[in-house]
Amino acid sequence: MSLLDEPLHEHQTVFERSVPGREAFNFPALDVPVADAAALLPDALRRQGRPALPELSEPELVRHYVRLSQLNYSIDTQFYPLGSCTMKYNPKVNEKAAALPGFASLHPLQDDEGAQGTLELLHRLQGYLGAVVGLPHVTLQPAAGAQGELCGLLLMRAYFAAQGRQRRTVVIPDSAHGTNPASVAMAGYEVVRVRTNARGDVDLDDLRSKVDEDTAGLMLTNPSTLGLYEESIDEIAALFHGVGALLYYDGANLNAVVGRSRPGDMGFDIVHYNTHKTFSTPHGGGGPGAGPVGVTDALAPFLPAPIVGRREDGTFFLDHDRPQSIGRLKGFHGNVGVLVRAYAFIRALGAEGLQDMSESAVLNANYLRVQLEDVMHLPYPRVCKHEFVLSGKTLRREHGVRVLDIAKRLIDYGIHPPTIYFPLLVEEALMIEPTETESKETLDRFVEAMREILREAAEEPDLLHDAPHVAPVRRLDEVKAAKSPILRGGVRTVR
Repeated sequence: MSLLDEPLHEHQTVFERSVPGREAFNFPALDVPVADAAALLPDALRRQGRPALPELSEPELVRHYVRLSQLNYSIDTQFYPLGSCTMKYNPKVNEKAAALPGFASLHPLQDDEGAQGTLELLHRLQGYLGAVVGLPHVTLQPAAGAQGELCGLLLMRAYFAAQGRQRRTVVIPDSAHGTNPASVAMAGYEVVRVRTNARGDVDLDDLRSKVDEDTAGLMLTNPSTLGLYEESIDEIAALFHGVGALLYYDGANLNAVVGRSRPGDMGFDIVHYNTHKTFSTPHGGGGPGAGPVGVTDALAPFLPAPIVGRREDGTFFLDHDRPQSIGRLKGFHGNVGVLVRAYAFIRALGAEGLQDMSESAVLNANYLRVQLEDVMHLPYPRVCKHEFVLSGKTLRREHGVRVLDIAKRLIDYGIHPPTIYFPLLVEEALMIEPTETESKETLDRFVEAMREILREAAEEPDLLHDAPHVAPVRRLDEVKAAKSPILRGGVRTVR
């Protein structure tokens, strides 16, 4: 192969580029006597010899990671309308706040007296989050929304166990996030699915037939993954509370209602927040995140320990004295750096700013919905909240173009593809969430790109089938990737 065919080192890992003897960094001398260090860790836990790390010079190392960063798609570079994940711009002041030495350098085993600033911030954040959703008690431990879901369901189990009767089922709409049924199963409950009606709401007739004295609760996202506000939420809450069951609110879409409505006022007993979606630190890439959980008074005794408390003298502490607690969900006290970002975001915007945040997100989504509903099928033609779902079933039938092809072609226009094929009840689903942080000019450019791609779908469908054309990595052969993977450097890759 000619060097012109492939840029030097373009596809090599740092291990493949390693050359013995090269160094980019020298560690300081060990400041603990060797004998003392050996006493701290038994032989079984200590590595013998040098660690198997790659050996590169500083320029090689810097160039490798800078080149990788240039291949990444980022909310800091382009529009990222990823439905259901709220990929909005993260203000850099929040990053600065989280990087302050008092937060960033605090050791996780620091005693309460030496962590008063951080504990005060976390205590205040518990109060702010409780006020946002209308529930009085909050834990900050869960590391992300999915762990928040598990936390909420374990709280359900503890609540019913304390009553002396464990229930068996949890009801979930067919439009639910995919993590919901997984969390239900992990918590030891059986999933009962309920249908969505023609307007995109929970089918009440189907729901009534599936709620009884054996029902532990309902997991509901409101607005739903269809981007629609549940029109019968009061009736649903009365139905579940009427049989002694609990209501769990999946807070993934909280960005649509902050300052306008509160889950606690809707009748929900448990709420998880995706602070990394709603209150800064855009979601994606596997974390880090934070999924705090808020609850009613009846569920407060079961919250994970510890909770950040405040003594009468005004000092703050981690309260471990919680005999009915479900226990720890995470080592130490959650992803504190993400929580600091959320605190900075909330304080910067204030109550009025948070309400404006949600109103702008809803306005932007409805602007795009109106601009696109005449060129793609809108399965639920209603005013949406923060996101909406289009269907490409007509394109597939008439032109052989799938929403996967549309998504790949958007990359050529410099736009990150929206979520596709979710929610599952919409055929050829394309879920779009613009968020509140995008300008009208950006939204108009997205509309223009979508309209041009739909024109291409009708006139040049192969252009979409082969997209993307300008990305660093072209479309992979998914069948070949599954059947004949190329394993290299411990990484599963395909050419």
